[in-house]
Amino acid sequence: MLQLVFGNKNYSSWSMRPWVLMKQLGIPFEEIKLRFDFTPGSAFYRELAHHTPAGKVPVLRLEPDASGHRHVVWDTLAIAETLADLFPAAGVWPADVHARARARSLCAEMHSGFGALRQHCPMNIEVRLPEVGARVLAEQPAVVRDLARIESMWADALTASGGPFLFGAFCAADAFYAPVGQRILGYGLPVSATTAAYVERVVQAPGVAAWIADALLEKDFIAEDEPYRQHR
Repeated sequence: MLQLVFGNKNYSSWSMRPWVLMKQLGIPFEEIKLRFDFTPGSAFYRELAHHTPAGKVPVLRLEPDASGHRHVVWDTLAIAETLADLFPAAGVWPADVHARARARSLCAEMHSGFGALRQHCPMNIEVRLPEVGARVLAEQPAVVRDLARIESMWADALTASGGPFLFGAFCAADAFYAPVGQRILGYGLPVSATTAAYVERVVQAPGVAAWIADALLEKDFIAEDEPYRQHR
């Protein structure tokens, strides 16, 4: 069985993407969860070094080969493409070639962009901080631009596909943007009715709902991921 190495569910937006994709599409895997600790030489980094030279989560560990060795895949885009290769009928990408190209473009833009939104509204599933969101939008025009671009992409994709997800059925694009929905909810970011309805559909998708439920049970506090709250 595949194994997925990931970090705290409350905080790790990168880990969330392949986890919810696999869970939603019914791709079986074992979980290897590592608690975040960004101190140099911590148990987190020591354990992670056994899985990847990149020093980051998530990591997909493939099934053992004939010699018993597990090859690993890191980086969320590489993981998505590997899953598409291994499970071509699972629906990782849309079936239509043009929709598939568009979905890959959306994922790549999420992968490399929206730095302001990431920085000023870090994922924290358990929080509800609308006052922080209002302050961020007032003080950080780059966040306003990031949010506007995301809403525009989502609206275009939903119009073309007819929904309920970006390309009809749930695919990698929805998994890649699921953490953005959590940011919108957590910081009370004002969005259109179309965006709000899409976020709600994603939240209710079984794979995403399972991740959120687990995140709310963690009750952990990682100071480096908490720019807006004091230790409880």
